Amino acid sequence: MTNALWFLLVGGLLLTRGLTAALFKNLPVTPAIVYLGVGLLVGPTVFGFFHFNPLKESALMEVLTEVVVLISLFSAGVKMPVPVNLTRWRAPILLASVSMVASVGLIAAFACYALGLPLGAGILLGAILSPTDPVLATDVQTRHPGDRDQLRFTLTCEAGMNDGSAFPFVMLGLGLLGLHELGDSGLRWVLVDVLWATAAGIAIGVAAGVALAHGGRKLRRLAPTQTLMNDFLGLGLIGVVYGLSVMVNAWGFLAVFFAAVALRQTEVRQLNACPPDLAQQADPDLEPVGPAAAPQAATETISAQALVFKEHLERLSELMLVLLIGGSLFLDSWSWRAVALALFVFAVVRPVSVLAGLMGTRTPWTTRSLVAWFGVRGIGSLYYLMYAIQHGLPEGLALELMQLTLIVVTLSIFVHGTSVKPLLGRFWRHRHNLPEWRKGQGPPPPGQL
Repeated sequence: MTNALWFLLVGGLLLTRGLTAALFKNLPVTPAIVYLGVGLLVGPTVFGFFHFNPLKESALMEVLTEVVVLISLFSAGVKMPVPVNLTRWRAPILLASVSMVASVGLIAAFACYALGLPLGAGILLGAILSPTDPVLATDVQTRHPGDRDQLRFTLTCEAGMNDGSAFPFVMLGLGLLGLHELGDSGLRWVLVDVLWATAAGIAIGVAAGVALAHGGRKLRRLAPTQTLMNDFLGLGLIGVVYGLSVMVNAWGFLAVFFAAVALRQTEVRQLNACPPDLAQQADPDLEPVGPAAAPQAATETISAQALVFKEHLERLSELMLVLLIGGSLFLDSWSWRAVALALFVFAVVRPVSVLAGLMGTRTPWTTRSLVAWFGVRGIGSLYYLMYAIQHGLPEGLALELMQLTLIVVTLSIFVHGTSVKPLLGRFWRHRHNLPEWRKGQGPPPPGQL
């Protein structure tokens, strides 16, 4: 496929997407299904106009998927409601920890006993397929910073954190395959890959987000006519936080997500010190968190302004990467092993791990059921796979894991993409008839606990 045809194909898809935005909004499926269908048509599955080999281009794919996931994590972080409190964050924290461990364990067991893979490869596959995707799950994620819906918040926050919480298991799998140092009895893995990398990533992200928020506000107050390029500031924060995290062996995905969360939280607290009318003009999605203090000059926020640009990059990245997924599949890629694994992940792993993680919480059962179903697998899984390949995964094992991962991601795009709008539509209609306390908007009346 020549460069001219590539430009024609991608340009045509962009024009179609832009001109039919209202039609896509009303379709019962997500745009990713359309991109996947086009990729399958022009790829080796149907017409064979081009074939993308992820193994041959693993270095390129690692960088592309890494950048896309980072942008999506930043977008997810700045949409987190204000303020952060343990009651609201308890469910997604449990999903990113307890449910992650359960999910990796179940997939590893299936890989070892049903697919005949070695333990290290099974754990690696579990780490690849366990995280929910922040890129392809936009239809079930928080719409904007002022969106207070608990279902969307839980799914968005989980996706923001579990892309980092899966990394220790990637390293564990690589270690068991002899590609990473685990230390005596796994001590180095526990101390460095689990404890240090997680804590340092969160700390770096929070510190950088708070520093940028205060720095931007101070600069605007000292020079009111100074114009800041918020898009560049957002991208710069991503780059600095991620680069610093990698240098000190911290999990950069966690760092970027929490940097965005801290940036948003700090800026909202700053705006709440302004007169309410000026603060609302500066940020229409502002959620008041306290009484207004002495009047100060209301300014635009870096987080809100940068979010629009990041979401456009997300849509473009989604189109390109899903198109490449479709162009990498042959008819014989659809083995029973891959399909059986996908069905096991969707029907067993996700529901069981979610129910285990949310056990003992007060999350409504309707919300638990939807969270248990909407475990979209996508670009994050491809990144972990490419990361493992670039760290020396043997070619034969790499090909097998690639086939399994691509089929799971493809079926996830189709299965979740066709069910998200109908199921959410029923959920909203049902929820509209519930009293406010059942929606999580207030305390229950006496006798309803």
